[in-house]
Amino acid sequence: MLKPPYTRYDQLHVYNFDTIDIGPIDDPDLIGTWIEDETAILFFHKDKRKLVKRICTQSGATVLYEAKLNYQDWEAGLDITSFSVPPLVVSPLWEEHLLEEQTHGKEKKTEVNNAKQIPIRLDPSVIFGSGFHPTTRLCLQTIADIMCSNASSIKTMVDLGTGTGLLSLGAAKLGVGQIRSYDNNPFACSVAKRNVELNKCEDRINVLEADLRAALPDTRVDLLVANLYKGLLLDFFSNPDFWNAKYYIISGFIPSMEKDLLAALPMKNLKLLERRKSDTWRLWLLGNSSVL
Repeated sequence: MLKPPYTRYDQLHVYNFDTIDIGPIDDPDLIGTWIEDETAILFFHKDKRKLVKRICTQSGATVLYEAKLNYQDWEAGLDITSFSVPPLVVSPLWEEHLLEEQTHGKEKKTEVNNAKQIPIRLDPSVIFGSGFHPTTRLCLQTIADIMCSNASSIKTMVDLGTGTGLLSLGAAKLGVGQIRSYDNNPFACSVAKRNVELNKCEDRINVLEADLRAALPDTRVDLLVANLYKGLLLDFFSNPDFWNAKYYIISGFIPSMEKDLLAALPMKNLKLLERRKSDTWRLWLLGNSSVL
């Protein structure tokens, strides 16, 4: 995450250790620690080979690989900048001045009004959910369309695999009053909580760390958003506890995956309300007749 004196991401220095037992890291240049498959990946703003050597000596860890790359390279060559999904305007922290200019410092917090722009301040860090992947943008656009057309129908939401928390923030800004946002990555949860604080949405969004493969949270909500990968979606589709929400936004798959995913849907109570696409990615909006 960004913290003084840093105001944006430029160079990323990445170190992957063969264990998560590397001890606490207190360094002003640390962006964050990503834990995955029992390994720890540390992201820094600066070269930290001396620190890394000391960590290895003290913990007995080994560096599996290290890399230096531009932030744009981490973001698939994209320049992370401000964008609009009306009525939402999303700006990374290094473009907050543009956000102030576009929204004139005013924010509509209750009823949705298409004539007003609603700002979201975002620290994307190195977590999925900057808004520049087609599936993230599709989900955000679908949430905006639902809320702008019939806000009263969506009061509660679950966001599975929240990443930066952007989709939850969009929903909260558009009027969803109770949102639970889950991720199994502790670093992602930290970034999402930070973004919730930046947007003063603590009263609407609760970010929770959870291994969704081990146990599903309570899905008895108005809207469930699952922007995930095919294997996890298939696991969820076969679990009856997944199908307690009124509406579903499902994304994270390409056309070649749709046949298997469609075959796994329990269509007795489901209706495919809308199918959207962006580049090679797809999104479904589903309605659940058993709870509508």
